[in-house]
Amino acid sequence: MNLEEIQQYLKSILTEKRYNHSVGTSKMAKELAKIYGLDEEKAEFAGLIHDIAKEMSKEEADEYIKSHGIILDEIEKEVPALLHAKLGASIAKEKYNADEQVQNAILYHTTGHKNMDTFAKIIYIADKIEENRTFDGVEELREIAKKDLDKAILRNIDYVIEKAIRNQRKIHPDTTDLKKYILEKK
Repeated sequence: MNLEEIQQYLKSILTEKRYNHSVGTSKMAKELAKIYGLDEEKAEFAGLIHDIAKEMSKEEADEYIKSHGIILDEIEKEVPALLHAKLGASIAKEKYNADEQVQNAILYHTTGHKNMDTFAKIIYIADKIEENRTFDGVEELREIAKKDLDKAILRNIDYVIEKAIRNQRKIHPDTTDLKKYILEKK
């Protein structure tokens, strides 16, 4: 797995902004993996490719879904922005022979999931707090993530729920299930 080759490929398929976000996620994932004692190179790789399918056209995504037998839930059918996680996990396996842990981290990076392991939690939160993110409270969230992943995830989920309510959008059940699971665990 050559990260430079992956970066060149991503530069060819992503906008500059999305590419920079992917590199930022990769750096943050590596930093968090070091803090939590996980494989830094693997986290760097997963962070880099987590949005590999984000800018597929609707036609490309539809064709990929059909040709790979990917099953969508009702919300994914209604909210196309969520599709890139399932497509990305499949592409990671197909193109880079990514293991199940990396696939799951990519699969869960958008909505979260109650079955996320620490590695998946790192990719999930790295996506939200990488260096290019500038929303109010991101600095505090970065500091929390370096001390308590679950607390950072809960804080992020609260933000996601508030934003969804404000914009009158549905919230994926995996997100609310993850919040409930973390709260019950504490």
